[in-house]
Amino acid sequence: MDVKHPIFARFYIRLSHAMERGGMREKRQALLAPLHGRVLEIGAGNGMNFRHYPREVTQVLAVEPEPSLRAAARQAAKEAPVPVEVVDGLAERLPVGDGEFDGVVSCLVLCSVRDQAAALREVRRVLAPGGQFRFLEHVRADTAGIRRAQRVIDATVGPRLLGGCHCGRDTVAGVERAGLRVGRLDRFLFPGGRTPWAFHVMGTAAL
Repeated sequence: MDVKHPIFARFYIRLSHAMERGGMREKRQALLAPLHGRVLEIGAGNGMNFRHYPREVTQVLAVEPEPSLRAAARQAAKEAPVPVEVVDGLAERLPVGDGEFDGVVSCLVLCSVRDQAAALREVRRVLAPGGQFRFLEHVRADTAGIRRAQRVIDATVGPRLLGGCHCGRDTVAGVERAGLRVGRLDRFLFPGGRTPWAFHVMGTAAL
């Protein structure tokens, strides 16, 4: 199931640490703080979320298809405050049964999955009744001009250079189309400035 982007993986590992120092640490903490019980994290990357899981989480199963990132995530799992298992797998075909998890997390990954609709259907499938989907993603801009720029980037060099990333996806609408009820949303610019990659949303959805 490997999705190999070795050059991007090395770049992302360095970038992720810079993002932490630039304020993403606090966003990750807010994203994960409400979780408890068993949690599935899709597209775990190099495991930057792991250190922020609250003690109420009893187990994290982290799915990551890129080999270099998966290896880095396994190292990060050793220092996590909660038990974390890192496995190979795709968001579109999660290697777990129906309704097994109290929470599902996606953080900066739904931009890069090959089939976002299929990945979100899988999120819905694996959530237990009363569970919650917590997501933090960069998304479509709020103005027509930047949306046009995003469409050009997504249709040309963006996905090829950035590990499959599409900066202009309307992820919130995708969550709703998957049959999940979207709750509170926090829209923000990160790291600041109105660039095609700056528009982010953090939110919760449930069955």
